[in-house]
Amino acid sequence: MRIIVTRPLREAQDWVQALQQAGLPAQALPLIAIGGAPDTASVQQAWRHLGQYLGAMFVSANAVAGFFEGRPADVPMLFAEPGSLTGAWATGPGTTKALLGAGVPAPRVVAPPADAAQFDSEALWQLVASRIGPGARVLIVRGADAADGGNGQGAGRDWFARQVTQAGGTVDFVVSYQRLRPQLDAAQLQLARQAAGDGSVWLFSSSEAVHNLQAALPQQDWRSARAVATHARIAQAARQAGFAVVRESRPALADIRASIESMQ
Repeated sequence: MRIIVTRPLREAQDWVQALQQAGLPAQALPLIAIGGAPDTASVQQAWRHLGQYLGAMFVSANAVAGFFEGRPADVPMLFAEPGSLTGAWATGPGTTKALLGAGVPAPRVVAPPADAAQFDSEALWQLVASRIGPGARVLIVRGADAADGGNGQGAGRDWFARQVTQAGGTVDFVVSYQRLRPQLDAAQLQLARQAAGDGSVWLFSSSEAVHNLQAALPQQDWRSARAVATHARIAQAARQAGFAVVRESRPALADIRASIESMQ
């Protein structure tokens, strides 16, 4: 039973390796491509004003990578500076790992614990809500779809931003990367067609990946396809695309493995 990993290439390779080490045959088919920040000056400006924020909320590991790649050479890595009050906030373990890899000290990272029921904005909010009040400023570091022209509309954690503003705080956004629809080659398209009905299990961590798959194969019938989705919203997108069997799972290896094995 082959596992089709649809994350962007860098994350897909990590997940393929982890799944293979867990004894599951996995293959990467990235359904989201990642591009650089559409406006590097905005990222640099955000770094220069980072000390004004109570926390910087990163929506993904790619948001972390793009933000840290854009740090001006003359600006210190503020999260690690003694006396800094700015925290680095993450919704899940992948983003947390990226922050630690970028040099953010573990005590400065706020994220749901490894045994949390879900890794999302709601889980993060439970950890920081008590800190948010009038005058609190939060920076949300997110991506943008290329079709947005780089403005990030519809591509961030708007629910989280609403909670901050309703609590009396203010929110600023910075776009540190772009999400692009990949151009699948002939071999990738053939793989996707085969995996639509050969018993493969698709691993989706983004609704956008589902939509990009539909765009790449608009005539494909998915009624024999199976998927594991790492959030209820993603599972809904897969069901709406026509996937016959969709399991929801926490985005942790043990849980994903259990969900996959339950389909055997």
